[in-house]
Amino acid sequence: MVVMLFSCGEKTEKQPENTPSKEAKTETESKESEKDVILFFGNSLTAGMGLEPSEAFPALIQNRLDSLGYDYEVVNAGLSGETTASGKNRIDWVLKQNVDIFVLELGANDGLRGIPLKETRQNLQDIITIVKTKNPDTQIVLAGMQIPPNMGQDYTSEFKNIFPELADKYDVGLVPFLLEGVAGDPNLNQQDGIHPTAEGYKIVRENVWSVLKDLIDKE
Repeated sequence: MVVMLFSCGEKTEKQPENTPSKEAKTETESKESEKDVILFFGNSLTAGMGLEPSEAFPALIQNRLDSLGYDYEVVNAGLSGETTASGKNRIDWVLKQNVDIFVLELGANDGLRGIPLKETRQNLQDIITIVKTKNPDTQIVLAGMQIPPNMGQDYTSEFKNIFPELADKYDVGLVPFLLEGVAGDPNLNQQDGIHPTAEGYKIVRENVWSVLKDLIDKE
């Protein structure tokens, strides 16, 4: 956030040489007070569909950061129904803000809809490239996903492999399976069997935190 100061009237009194003006000091202090941003870019799993925003895993990550004294701001950019294609279409808008750590959680809706795997891979690859191009210093974490074998074993296996292969290719962080310990457990999922309950999201938080904490330590 840059603070712009406007003064009324004319003031000709000179500042001492090499002494920052009040305006400069204010702008510097404002920049120093900015928090680093962790942006979660995903679908309804990130948005926390069916629950209060405070129960979704990005909010739980924010709580963890606050409790540990980290000066970070978490941004939940999850959008229910998002595919990798629609995510690619809105990524430029999301990146208008400065992002220090970018967590990419997309692909599940592609898999459930049987979208060609080549398209899913390319879209995820393009999003990673766009983020890296926008700011090479942004740390990226890719959230791995798995789907039921409805589309056949070959499709299911190749879908699962997209995430570790891209993480390795682009040297980004990887959450092996976002819903590890949650998927398939009726006690941890809402009635649709897809979206975690509040208790389920506590496990998702730990899955993400196990990777995220190492990147935060590097900041």
